[in-house]
Amino acid sequence: MANFNFDQAEGLRRMLAGPQPRIVTFLSATPQDDKGCMLVNLGASLARAGNDVLLVDACASAHGVASRLGVDNGASLLEVARQQCGLNQVIYQVPQGFGVVSMTRGVARTGPDETRRLAKAFDVLAKQSGMLIVDGEYDGEAFPVPVMASSEIVVQVSNSATSITNAYSMIKRLSQELGRRPFGILVTGASEAEARLVYDNMAQAASRYLAVNLVSMGSVPADEYLHRAARLGRAVVDAFPLAGASVAFRQLAGRLALAGAPNFRTGSSNHFSA
Repeated sequence: MANFNFDQAEGLRRMLAGPQPRIVTFLSATPQDDKGCMLVNLGASLARAGNDVLLVDACASAHGVASRLGVDNGASLLEVARQQCGLNQVIYQVPQGFGVVSMTRGVARTGPDETRRLAKAFDVLAKQSGMLIVDGEYDGEAFPVPVMASSEIVVQVSNSATSITNAYSMIKRLSQELGRRPFGILVTGASEAEARLVYDNMAQAASRYLAVNLVSMGSVPADEYLHRAARLGRAVVDAFPLAGASVAFRQLAGRLALAGAPNFRTGSSNHFSA
């Protein structure tokens, strides 16, 4: 029998705590430049749709989204954790309409205490933002902050055999480390038919051999307007709003902005849609 008093008290605590921050970590089995381009355009699409969005560069390498946007030389969240600066000093607003934060800017942490302080700084950042899009990396080791492991995780993949193999291998390692849970799949640089085939094959293999549910986040086609917009220092949705890539990014932003995202959160099956 359910404990009514306990359920009522738990419900009250959740109401008083307010809504949980929305955190989506993006990993990629595509070249770093493709991932950076995707994240910048996704961030711009979310911002243009009225979302309060912040991109967090959690890459250990020097090729994350902060570097792409030229805001990687300032203070990082690690310096907030070390009490060397305030949180407002590490958020950089970019012309594409969103804020960018570097998590560690390639600086190594010194131990578990500093890791805990970094995690606390990240939690404060998340609570102050409507949505955090994390530019992440995974090499089989733990994420920089534990909440990334429990966040929604989307793996970017192209239609090349190498990318598909690498993406599947990443999902296998993640499921072994994090336990059975759903992962989103975003196919980029492919036609709708190619992307559908990539997703279907990956979803069938993951279900059969890993007992893991994959959720389609759709696809973004190869589009020359993406490169033209990048050369202009703008997002494709702003510079060329009618381009095929712009339509795809608006659709992706719409899916991510859906409150609750029940299919993704619960891991129930989701049909591919571009």
